[in-house]
Amino acid sequence: MLFAWYGHLKTLGAKPWYVAAIVSWSIALFEYLLQVPANRIGFTTMSLAQLKIVQEIVTLAVFVPFAVLYMRTPLKLDYLWAALCMVAAAWFMFRGSAAG
Repeated sequence: MLFAWYGHLKTLGAKPWYVAAIVSWSIALFEYLLQVPANRIGFTTMSLAQLKIVQEIVTLAVFVPFAVLYMRTPLKLDYLWAALCMVAAAWFMFRGSAAG
């Protein structure tokens, strides 16, 4: 979803907003076609909150390389702090789920 939401800012900046919207919606539709079945499968073994935390961790893991490599934004220490917060969030969400 990152490219659908932010990629057009770089690649379609000279185009009218509705062209960017159509391209973004097309990308989003494809990603939703993958995400909805994945969430249904994941929900068989994880809670809704756990699914959300996993989604946020994946989003951050994809966002940082996208922001730095594609959008050419400087790498910031804040990304590390955000990642550590996500590790803590995952620990709280999954701490009662460990088998054993």
